[in-house]
Amino acid sequence: MSRRSSLEGQVAVVTGAARGVGELLARKLSARGARVALVGLEPDELRRVAESLHGEAAHWHADVTDHEAMSQVAREVKARFGKVDVVVANAGVATGGPFVESDPDAWRRVIEVNLIGGAVTGRAFLPVLLESRGYLLQIASLAALTPAPMMTAYCASKSGVEAYAHSLRAEVGYRGVRVGVGYLSWTDTDMVRGADQDDIMRELRSRLPWPTNRTYPLGPAVDRLVAGIERRSSHVYAQWWLRGMQSVRGYLPTLIGVVGQREMRRFGPRLEGFRGSSLLGAGGEADEKARAGR
Repeated sequence: MSRRSSLEGQVAVVTGAARGVGELLARKLSARGARVALVGLEPDELRRVAESLHGEAAHWHADVTDHEAMSQVAREVKARFGKVDVVVANAGVATGGPFVESDPDAWRRVIEVNLIGGAVTGRAFLPVLLESRGYLLQIASLAALTPAPMMTAYCASKSGVEAYAHSLRAEVGYRGVRVGVGYLSWTDTDMVRGADQDDIMRELRSRLPWPTNRTYPLGPAVDRLVAGIERRSSHVYAQWWLRGMQSVRGYLPTLIGVVGQREMRRFGPRLEGFRGSSLLGAGGEADEKARAGR
């Protein structure tokens, strides 16, 4: 196990910091002495979080899929704080439902925010991370380890962003930048609560095998992410059992293909006309509102 490094005086950037994982992560990093830059689409919420943090903090309103905007944020963060030591690419959205009936725009937006947004964040901040020999943590998901029906966009985006981060680690490691991937199962956030508002999605999730059918508390999950940041870990698991999934992930597509078909057959009559969800939770609503206002 690698040794933890102090976050005192370091500068950490967190995207998707207005709520959920991003907000609590910003709070915990600040409590450990980091100066924090918060990035997201909800300026009022970002301001609220920034003003309530333990130490120095500032916020930036930006869409993580906009390369020019994120590059400008990176320059301004460097000008404000003098350096950047840690970047957490956390911003993400989700939708659920049958692929054939899904909203093409919502489906595409999940890919754009989760995968393209992660890469745009990395591209914008890598120059300053190279200067500091810093650390980039890309937030992925259990969805990167195992496929799941009714979650095609989310699984595709998280599998993609995991592969991107692993590739990037090999590219920049010799230049002193560490790259990690963070994995979370169902964690108590607005996004997960939004998914549970739909009866079919909630019931499908309840039928998943233990321990994947539980919703896990936010605090302990973020504590594990902070510990991973302190260690500059290549893999960070927000729930203890996710580490074990790595050893069996090669078998999961076949298993899910069999079990998933059985579950879809069971729910088949109820899926008639079910178009699935728009972007889930308050974060999804904020994303849709921001795009509608352009």
